Parts: sequence; structure tokens; C-alpha cells
Amino acid sequence: MKTFIHNDFLLGNKTAQKLYHEVAAELPIIDYHNHLPPDAIAEDKQFSNLTEIWLAGDHYKWRAMRTCGVDERLITGDASDREKFLAWAETVPKTLKNPLYHWTHMELANPFGITDQLLDGENADRIWDECNEKLQSPEYSARSLLSARRVEVVATTDDPTSDLTYHQQFWKEKETPFLMVPTFRPDKGMNIDQRDSFLEWVSDLEKITGLPIHKFDDLRKALKNRHDYFHALGCMASDHGISKPFSAKYTEQEIDKILKKGVNGEPLTSDEIEQFKSAFLYECAILDQKKGWVYQLHIGALRNNNSRMFKKLGPDSGYDSMDDIEMAAPLSSLLDRLDSTGELPKTIIYNLNPRDNELIGAMIGNFQDGITPGKLQHGPPWWFLDQKDGIEKQIESLSNMGILSQFIGMTTDSRSFLSFSRHDYFRRILCNLIGFDMESGIIPDDFDMVSDLIEKICFKNVKSYFAYSK
Repeated sequence: MKTFIHNDFLLGNKTAQKLYHEVAAELPIIDYHNHLPPDAIAEDKQFSNLTEIWLAGDHYKWRAMRTCGVDERLITGDASDREKFLAWAETVPKTLKNPLYHWTHMELANPFGITDQLLDGENADRIWDECNEKLQSPEYSARSLLSARRVEVVATTDDPTSDLTYHQQFWKEKETPFLMVPTFRPDKGMNIDQRDSFLEWVSDLEKITGLPIHKFDDLRKALKNRHDYFHALGCMASDHGISKPFSAKYTEQEIDKILKKGVNGEPLTSDEIEQFKSAFLYECAILDQKKGWVYQLHIGALRNNNSRMFKKLGPDSGYDSMDDIEMAAPLSSLLDRLDSTGELPKTIIYNLNPRDNELIGAMIGNFQDGITPGKLQHGPPWWFLDQKDGIEKQIESLSNMGILSQFIGMTTDSRSFLSFSRHDYFRRILCNLIGFDMESGIIPDDFDMVSDLIEKICFKNVKSYFAYSK
């Protein structure tokens, strides 16, 4: 059988191959949004086995295993790590044509160097032993894995109530192979409708800031306190996982009353919830704009659909999907309110439903300021969309509705140290698309001009957009 993952994987013509190998392949990586654990990076974690580094927390794989009839004990249950890996290995051949098949074999190829076999139940023991042996060597520690992929910046995702202990520890080191910075993710404080979680979060915020929270201005001051703290450790972005672009009208007095009810655990109406979330989201944007941060909006996940399994496993366990919310009018309202007072920060908008690609591509053009290149970004394909078809469609829609040359490219949005192959995946797909256009006469066959485009999208744009520094 011909090797599946090879040097020209996904590169369908000579021009695509030249663009990838001579331009894109060796560019550094700035991973501006991920969910990697900071402690593993700060402590340079050595992983005990392939399940720990590859399967733990990976709800993509969990969903596939459930679909293929794998018992929950072998997914999130009390089975041994080896048993869980063997169950995954037996599932892999069944994922053919799913992006998991690509990702799995790309991750086995790099960093483990396994390209001469396809994972299945028959070779699972051999691959388990081979990879576990390699994981014990220093070349496979958390930092080494990131360095080997030419990572320059890792931006983790952190709650404002976090003390950022591990970021402090890493920040104090005189020499590090890359930069690790936090990202301000205050979702729990916005979700006033999630009573227990919200009350716990407010209490934690009061403790870490020493500021009592009774009015909305108290909350505003406490958020700024933490915003300042994050900034001191290199943070250059906030991130907001929102079900829709909240932009309801409100007054400060109304929000004070709503917050008081929320803090007292009193029931709230749907209108009150929407007003509070709108106010919270707006205030975060104001904080970001004042510091030159990037405001990231991840929009459109319908979470915890399976109530039975949510009670058993909790959130982020593979029971979320894409929503079909109203997008255009509320998003326009949110952006316009900020823009009208000159307080719209650099903004990345991620959509989870592919039907919104052209909508986002058109919307960002309404608020570009003629000063900051690509100030508003259509974020890279996220979650259900970060596969070949989703990446191609996003690139094409952005090309048609916006300006592709200003795009800041891919990020992993992942919890796994092996997922940096997503950057390689994106770069191969990008080069293949552009190479096809060159050979088809859709764009000029000018290698130097197109090389500049590829270099900007894969590295240069994101480097200047976030301007991370220590």
C-alpha cells in the first residue's frame, strides 16, 4: 500500500507542492487560541502514555466512538488507559472520510514518525508500545513537542479568577523556547442564568480582587482589576464563548437590579438575562480596546443537548452541536455600538454554523477602520468546521466577501499537545487551493507574489495583529 501521510499529502499539483515546501512548511506558529493546560507547559510535563496525551478530553474522538457502538466505560469510564486506546484503535478504520482519520494519521506521523501503517485493532498493541516508549524521552515532553513544531507563542484560555500561578512561573524564567501567555475568558461571569456557577464565580472574583460586588460598576472594576493583572503577564486577548451576539438595550440601573437578583439567587426573566449578557459583553470589549487587545467571539454552539449524559458527565463531554441562531442584526448592533464611540477593538468573529460564512465575511467589511489592517477578522474554521471542507469554504468565502491577504490564519483551539498538526493541515489545504488557482489561471502564476500571500496568512499577519511580547 502507498504511504498515506507523505510529503505531498493533500497537495494536488506541482505548484501547491512548491508553495507548501518552499514557503509554508517551515514557518513558525503563533497559536493564539487554545485550551492547553498551563501547568503542563510550565512544569514541562512528561506524558505517561498515548491515552493521556491523545485521548483524554478529546470529545471529537469520544463522539466517534459512541457512534461506532463503543461502551462508555471505554471512553470516559473506568477502563484502563490501554483498554481505551485499543477501543479507539478499533474505531479508527470506521472513521474513513471523517477528518479524524486525517488527524489521527498526521499525529502518528508527527511527532511519532509512524507513516508505514494505518492504525487499527491489529497493530494497536505495537503502536501503543512504540509511542509509549518514545513518550518517556525528553524529546516528547510538553515543551519539546511545542518547540519541535516551531511554536513561537501559545495563548492559553483562562478564567479571570485564575491566579495564573503557572503563567507567573513561566514568565519569570529568563530563557524559554517560546512565549506562553494567558487569554481572558470570563464566560462564567456573563452566564448569570447558570445560578450556582455564577454565584461561585462572583465569590471567587471578590476574593481574588478584594472588591465586594453589589452593583454593576463594582463588577466592572473587579473585571478591570483582573484585566490589568492578565495584561502584566502578556495577555493580548479576551475570548467569549457565546450562544449569540448579545446586544439588547439596557440602562445601568436595570443592570444593577439584574445583578442584585443574580447575586441573591433570585429567578430572572429571559429579557433580564439577555440584558445582563449584553452589558457584560460590551464592557469586556471596552476593556480590550483601551489596552489594544483582541476581542474574540466564538458564536453559535448549542451546548449540552443530551440532558441524561450531561447529568452523568458534565459539560464538554461530546454532546454539543451547532446552533441556527439569528446572527446578522444582533452582531451588527453590537459592533456598531462600539464603533460609534470609537471603542471597537480588534475583533475576531468565529462562526460554528457554515451557513454564516458569507454573512461574517460581509459583516466585517462594515467596520474596518482604514487604519489597522484586517482590524476585524473572520476567524478560522472552528470546532465542527476545522476540517478540509470547512477550511476550504472559509477561505473561499473570505476571499469573495473580504480580503484574504489580511487573514490571520489558523489556530488549534485544542486541549492536546499533538494537535499542532492542525497548522500543517491548514497550510497544506491553503497551498493546494492557491496552487490550483495558479495552475488554472484564476490568479496570476507569479510565485513571488503568491509566496508573500502564503507567508502573510500563515505567520506574518498574526504576528503583527496580536503583537505579543515579554
